[in-house]
Amino acid sequence: MDVKNAFLYGKIQEEVYVYQPPGFEDPDFPRVYKVKKALYGLHQAPRAWYETLSTYLLDNEFQRGKIDKTLFIKRYKGDILLVQVYVDDIIFGLTKKLCIEFENLMHKKFQMSSMGDFTFFLRLQMQQKKDGIFISQDKYVGEILKKFGFTEVKTASTPIETQKPLLKDENGEEVDVHMYRSMIGSLMYLTFSRHDIMFVVCACARYQVNPKVSHLHAVKRIFRYLKGQPKLGLWYPKDSPFDLVAYTDSDYARASLDRKSTTGGCQFLGCGLISWQCKKQTVVTISTTEAEYVAASSCCGQVLWIQN
Repeated sequence: MDVKNAFLYGKIQEEVYVYQPPGFEDPDFPRVYKVKKALYGLHQAPRAWYETLSTYLLDNEFQRGKIDKTLFIKRYKGDILLVQVYVDDIIFGLTKKLCIEFENLMHKKFQMSSMGDFTFFLRLQMQQKKDGIFISQDKYVGEILKKFGFTEVKTASTPIETQKPLLKDENGEEVDVHMYRSMIGSLMYLTFSRHDIMFVVCACARYQVNPKVSHLHAVKRIFRYLKGQPKLGLWYPKDSPFDLVAYTDSDYARASLDRKSTTGGCQFLGCGLISWQCKKQTVVTISTTEAEYVAASSCCGQVLWIQN
């Protein structure tokens, strides 16, 4: 569901005054107005809208998530309804009866538009099948390939060359920093569903301050890899168990700039991959054992967060 003019529903607690915009002033009676409800453009508007929505849901027997405060849960006679809020967009499910009741409940308070089954959200594509759910971003892959001119290129079998590590390359030729950052930003958004490019995108992102030709070649190779593998995604089978299993690993002092190690990790809930990380460690370890302990500690922290 999508809320129409969401920010106009919020009531603000602070004293805020607005004056008539240029071209609409009354020269004889200049006025300022005290604002009771939020307006688009006010810093208080998102918070005021969230307070209005959350109060309404809590008054109607919903419970707020302990970790994710934008998740609301309602249980009724063995059924469960999950409501996830993203600004003015609302995703909700599970059983059909509760979904219809929730739609009626929201229409009583707000002007809403129902978007139908969940298929496309924040450039994430959802395919709900009988045996599970598939999440991908292949439409977004096509968009960025077209945007940066990689629709007619030779494909690469891997996203990074394993025999040529990225270096600072101080004597290399400089490239357009704005284009480089734009390419990195587009790829970072793609890592929401494509963990296969996570490591190389994070490695290339370290050189955004002063990128060289060698760094740009590495980024271009990622796009060439995506050209050959545009439809990979995440599969969540229907009858998967709920066992939480985590994996983690670390290299040792492979970062050429500061000799730090890189931690990689992923967490599965049954057969579904729900979280993954690739991050350079904050400390300089003096042995492979210490690097592994740092990685294990980071993974344990992620597991505890997921359990909560």
